[in-house]
Amino acid sequence: MKNRTVGIIGGGASGLMAAISAARAGAQVTLIEHMDRVGKKILSTGNGRCNLTNYRMEPECYRCSQKDFPMKVIQGFGVEETLEFFKYLGIVPKDRNGYVYPNSDQAASVLDVLRWEMERLGIRVLLSCQVSVIKPQRDGGFLIRSSQGTLHTDTLILAAGSKAAPSTGSDGSGYELAKALGHKVIKPLPALVQLRCQGTLYKQLAGIRTEARIRLLADGICMAEDKGELQLTDYGLSGIPVFQISRYASRALDKGSRVRASIDFMPSWKEDEAFRLLKKRAVMLKEKPVGELFTGMLNRKLAQVLIKLSGIDPSALCERLGNRQLERILYQLKSYEAIVMSVNPFSNAQVCCGGVDTREVDPDTMESRIRTGLYLAGELLDVDGICGGYNLQFAWSSGWIAGQSAAGIEKPHRK
Repeated sequence: MKNRTVGIIGGGASGLMAAISAARAGAQVTLIEHMDRVGKKILSTGNGRCNLTNYRMEPECYRCSQKDFPMKVIQGFGVEETLEFFKYLGIVPKDRNGYVYPNSDQAASVLDVLRWEMERLGIRVLLSCQVSVIKPQRDGGFLIRSSQGTLHTDTLILAAGSKAAPSTGSDGSGYELAKALGHKVIKPLPALVQLRCQGTLYKQLAGIRTEARIRLLADGICMAEDKGELQLTDYGLSGIPVFQISRYASRALDKGSRVRASIDFMPSWKEDEAFRLLKKRAVMLKEKPVGELFTGMLNRKLAQVLIKLSGIDPSALCERLGNRQLERILYQLKSYEAIVMSVNPFSNAQVCCGGVDTREVDPDTMESRIRTGLYLAGELLDVDGICGGYNLQFAWSSGWIAGQSAAGIEKPHRK
């Protein structure tokens, strides 16, 4: 029996993993990438350090219309297998509180070892190659027409990415290819992205970093919350906790809901504790102006804005602060409201929410339930993880399984 020919469209993390996986299983592999180099998006992951994976791998780390789908995929090729794979290629992993990076702290070294392994395996790579048409053949296999000619393959893996960070090659073209092959695509929207908020006060707050808890509400219903270092920008909100909840803002805004973020600038203090602290400070600083109430407690620029929003004259003496005034200050401190007008565009997003409907994909093999011989992997699917290496882990897992399956390995996943 001759070795299968496998075509892969997309040279990102999942596509490279799929190519190596299929080639190791004995397939003749051709990878098609429309950029002038493979793996460009890998170079930007983890702020250039490449957060390979995370030891904390739980269902709540992923969002998908099929809740169990991401973890079923990851169980087929998990964290241990991923780290063994990269160790074999020469990467020395480094654990930072569960977040795993290459010891070099360079994403380039991850891409280098993947490229070297592809060369070793003799994988054919077509760069700057635009796919125009994919035609399933009656007797099985696929005919792929591209800017560099026609290719026939026994099986095909779509790993063309999402619409996030289009400068790295994720232009959404994979969605159109999937649709043409019969798949449903859930509307892709920016995720792991900043929030743009109403008001002019943000210009005064730009550059502030502070610990905070953020609750995202759509039409008054809490959709998500997270805690961490909030970054205030001249247009609104950024930072890890904002990224974690942003996909819910994208979805709610797209539906026309009223979206707001409620921010607690003292998340480690209960409301009654914070009130007693403010009352104590008002007495302690009775001869000082209210503008000094938060000195040594909060960022000065942030404090000035919160006091202004409380409707209190910052030049008034602290001794004049009664319970009513302190309650108004407390409200802004613990429940500051940001009206979310939009999320930043795809160019600022790390990933997308939405994509190919996972109900149409077998998580054990990554094969399409619509089209025999077609496999899908990575960000093209309706799976988005939180920050911390989760999206890369899904790319590695889905890519490996798709590659093995496309090459003809019947049970690529472990029990």
